[in-house]
Parts: sequence; C-alpha cells; structure tokens
Amino acid sequence: MDLIEFYPLLKSLWVVWFFLVFTGIVAWALWPSRRRRLEEHATIPLRDTETR
Repeated sequence: MDLIEFYPLLKSLWVVWFFLVFTGIVAWALWPSRRRRLEEHATIPLRDTETR
C-alpha cells in the first residue's frame, strides 16, 4: 500500500479537520461570556493613542 492509495481518504479527513477547527474558533469567539472582552478588543484601533 502506497501513500497514493490513501490520498483520497487523507484529503477528506483534512476537510473534516479544517471544518471542525473553524467551527470551534467561531464558537469560541461568539460565546456569550466572551462578548464584552471581544467588544473591548474591537475598539482598540478607534482609541486615541496620544495622551497629552
């Protein structure tokens, strides 16, 4: 058995793995308990950086 024979299976498993990782990241980011902290992080570029 060569690696070429397993290529279609590995290709399918890579897609499943990527989908699970992506879904996990999205679920983590949208979890209700993290909302306030992520909203604070979202405003960082809009803050005034100069302190006079």
